[in-house]
Amino acid sequence: MNRRMLLIACCAWLLMVPALSAQLDFNFMPKGGKALLIQVLGDKADSVAVRQITQVRRGEQEWLKELEPKRGRLTDKELRTLAAYLLVNVPLSEDALKTAESKGGWTEALPPDGRELAWDNCQGCHSFFSGYLMQERSVVFWLATFNSPFHRDIEMTAKERETFARYSAINLPMKPEDVPEDLRY
Repeated sequence: MNRRMLLIACCAWLLMVPALSAQLDFNFMPKGGKALLIQVLGDKADSVAVRQITQVRRGEQEWLKELEPKRGRLTDKELRTLAAYLLVNVPLSEDALKTAESKGGWTEALPPDGRELAWDNCQGCHSFFSGYLMQERSVVFWLATFNSPFHRDIEMTAKERETFARYSAINLPMKPEDVPEDLRY
């Protein structure tokens, strides 16, 4: 296959990925921090409750202590996932919250979480199953993934890469049987 044909094939594949993703239900994956925060506060939460969480800077252990009353509503892994998301992504600016509220709600101000980033950036190039879902790595090793030549050009900010890495380190690997057959191998 010549280079031109290869380029056309790759472009066609990339154009199909959003359509394929829209047909897949990715709820089999653990929820990311954004989804968990919305679950905890509710998408119609009052501005005082939203600001108490989204405009404070805390360390990961401080977030875990703050979120402790949510134990029972969230599993240990979910609490750790939410604490990691908040560590990296808040405080949100007052401007971001005001803009989001004017567009329909505070949730619009939230950056993408690890699950969203994985779906948007991983499956277009390699097997989502073996290349991502079955990998057990630390935050440092997930971040190191972005140093490889074929990951270096992924358009993600440093915060998004850290959000992705922390989510992945907490929630992966998954059990093969928990992944839909269509996404295995």
